[in-house]
Amino acid sequence: MTTSSDGGLTWGASKNTGNNATGLGGQPVVQPNGTVVVPIANASEAAIRAFTSTNGGSTWTSATTVATVSSFTVRGSLRSGPLPSAEIDAAGKVYVVWQDCRFRASGGSCTSNDIVMATSANGTTWSSVVRIPIDATTSTVDHFIPGLAVDPATSGSTAHLALTYYYHPVANCTAATCQLDVGYVSSTNGGSTWTAPTQLAGPMTHSWLASTTQGTMVGDYISTSFSGGTAHPVFALATAPSGSVFNEAMYTPAAGLNAAAGTAAVATATARDNAFSARLAAIAYAQWLANGGTEGGEDSP
Repeated sequence: MTTSSDGGLTWGASKNTGNNATGLGGQPVVQPNGTVVVPIANASEAAIRAFTSTNGGSTWTSATTVATVSSFTVRGSLRSGPLPSAEIDAAGKVYVVWQDCRFRASGGSCTSNDIVMATSANGTTWSSVVRIPIDATTSTVDHFIPGLAVDPATSGSTAHLALTYYYHPVANCTAATCQLDVGYVSSTNGGSTWTAPTQLAGPMTHSWLASTTQGTMVGDYISTSFSGGTAHPVFALATAPSGSVFNEAMYTPAAGLNAAAGTAAVATATARDNAFSARLAAIAYAQWLANGGTEGGEDSP
């Protein structure tokens, strides 16, 4: 981590965590008392971790595990991984979401991803993983690349949450058949219950998307932010190319979106769900090492 005290014109020396953890996708949030909490994926993306600073980034604690990650491989060669999206409410409660398939285990493997969430009051002790109830676990929908917002004027049991995400209506699709959409759900009670999903954009065909060495891409991350009480998601949207020229750009709903009271309740992961997640995380970690990842410090899930 490195910090700036002049609006980003100059930056201080980089500082490691107490256990020299490695990872990617870190998203710092700051509590009212000044404590900085950084949820982050570990290097193999097999766990979500977090570390903190109470002195403005002069030193950082060791990274601790929020949860292991079990992830369904998004089909159609779309570039997507279980990276976290983190937000904080007015009281300093930290929320982190990521794509995870622990609630969709069948025959020892995953069938698709949900968006799941964990919360913390201090960045060290975290809640159990809960499933955001976008649709039934028996659905064919695969959900991924979430962008979470929490209204900074709200907190606790009345905190307003807004979640934007991409999804395939049919998880087991191919590059030729996958239909990519953008969805939205919200909560006005701190994430205890959620609205039914709203489709914001799509469907998109994968051939419309820019290609990378890791597959076609709409971005490794998206974001949603509250302003004036309304949510403003920003996401990549593509239409059919014009000849050889792609039509892919960043969009947001012009008027913003309201957070509403929903009735779909979250589900808490069971010991069996978590055991399944830990097994898949161990497999993912072994594959990461086999593919050239380096084992170091406390980074193993």
